[in-house]
Order: sequence, then structure tokens, then C-alpha cells
Amino acid sequence: MQKEIFSQYLNYLEATANASPYTIRNYTYDLLGNYKKGEGKGFFQFLASKGIESLEGVDRSVIREYVSWLYDQGISKTSIARKLSAVRSFFRYLQREGILDAGWLKDVPLPKRERRLPRFLTGEEVVKMLGAVDTSSPLGIRDRALLELLYASGLRVSEITSLDIDQLDLEGKEMKVTGKGDKERIVLMGEPAQKTLKQYLTESRPLIAAGSPSGALFISHGGHRLTQRMVQKIVEKYSHLAGIEKKVYPHMLRHTFATHLLDGGADLRVVQELLGHSSLSTTQVYTHVTKSQAKKVYLAAHPLSKEENDKPTGETAPEDKGK
Repeated sequence: MQKEIFSQYLNYLEATANASPYTIRNYTYDLLGNYKKGEGKGFFQFLASKGIESLEGVDRSVIREYVSWLYDQGISKTSIARKLSAVRSFFRYLQREGILDAGWLKDVPLPKRERRLPRFLTGEEVVKMLGAVDTSSPLGIRDRALLELLYASGLRVSEITSLDIDQLDLEGKEMKVTGKGDKERIVLMGEPAQKTLKQYLTESRPLIAAGSPSGALFISHGGHRLTQRMVQKIVEKYSHLAGIEKKVYPHMLRHTFATHLLDGGADLRVVQELLGHSSLSTTQVYTHVTKSQAKKVYLAAHPLSKEENDKPTGETAPEDKGK
């Protein structure tokens, strides 16, 4: 495969297809492979292992063999579907540019994705996590504002790291965010997030910025914009300090935001708008989460939900007393 063609493809994803940096990174790994994690499972690594040196040698049978090989490697259906999406995207680009004919693509179905329920925090866990932040230092105030906003807004980590100060309307408790596909939306926040952000902007951020003219909302020492990895470390730090046993990551706070809204009676389409989902079906997964949670609460709390042998002992029916 010519490096020049692949470089042009990546430029197409960024400039024309408006793909996010996260998508471009995943497609790169899925096609080229990630050599840092054991045996390479990238599509082009597979082609090399089969002695296929030219893209013209790829057809439906090769793709099917690749899928079978991935299954044999224990790769999940979700990961296989993503890898095939990357392959299809690349060959559609080649066909669109007239580099080669990939008419066989229409005969390559995507495997059904596994429908996993999003993991989320309970209200008590959120309170513990926020309470674990020591706000006596400028960085502590920053971290508290960051966590408050992640939970209050449901922002993606890529969205919160790209936020600039001028996108905030603190008095209106809202902000303008650019999400996937460069789509703009208005995101709301509650009073706790508003209050902590005001404190961060007036007391903490000027000290952290050290005179830097950066317009980024969340910064590290010297005024450098926080990276997604830095945000992930901050979330992990305070989840551990809070004693939360489950693995917590930034996107879990987005799941928590959506789940708690629906549990509180919010309309599904409102949640869709706030999350920036283009399809309602994407948001509907959270209704399964809330139903699952409701069932757990019911089974734990309702006296008639328990089996006969699980009922509390030592209780005597009124008519039996005194016998």
C-alpha cells in the first residue's frame, strides 16, 4: 500500500468527512494496526501476513477471511464491526477517487454490534467523587469545576477539552459546544457547576495560567489546554480517592448524566438534544439502563418481590399470636 494514498485518505477524513480526531485515530489503528499491543490485528497487517501486496488483490473473500481470523483471535463483535467500518470507509474513498474498483463492498455485511448497557455512577457515588476534591488549591478548584461540568452537562471528553472561555454563558447557565461532525448545540448546566466555574475562573485559573493568553477553559500549569488523557487521569484520581471500586472514566459521567436525567423524568428527545445524538435510537439505550435499575430497586425494596424462603423470619401473623 502506498503511504501517499493513506495520507491522502486521512486528510479526506479530517477535511471533507469532518471525522473527529478519535475516529481518525481508531481508523488508523484498525487499518495499519497498533504494534504496541501484541500481535498486530490491523487490516494491512493481515494482508501482509497473507502475502497480499496490492490493494487490487482485496475482494469479498479476503474480507471474509479477515473477519473469520478476527473471530479466531477472540475480538469482540463491536471491535470487528468498527474494523470493518474502517476498511469499508477506506475502500469507498479509493473507489470515489477512481483509484480502484471496490464494487464488492456492497456484498460485505457488517456484523451486528453487541448492545452493551452503558455503565454509570449512582447519585451517592457522584457526591462522594465530588467531595473527594480538595478545593484549597488552585488545581483542586479546577478539578472540582471540571468534574461538576462533566456531570452537569454530559459533554464528551473531546468537547470539554476543546471548550474556550468565550463559549460560556455563566449567567444563562449554558454554553455553545461543537460536537461530532462540527454540529453546534447549546448545553446546559446547573447551579453547582455554575458556582464552581465562577470560582475557578476568578480565583484559580489566573494563577494556573501564569500570564498565558490561552483562551482554553480548562488548562494545566502555564496555560496549556488540558488533553483528554489529563482529564482521564483526573477522573481516575478522584474516583479512587472516593473509594469507588468500579473503573471510572470520563465518558461514564456522560452516561451518568443521561441516566439520571431519564430517572428524574426527563423527556427522551430533550436528553437526545442535550447529548448531541443525531439519532434517537442512540439515546434510547439509556431507557434500558433505567428499566434495569428500576428492576433492581424493585427486587430489593418491594416485600412481595422476594421468594417465600427469603421473607424475614420471626414475624407472626396477627391471627396466630397468642396461640
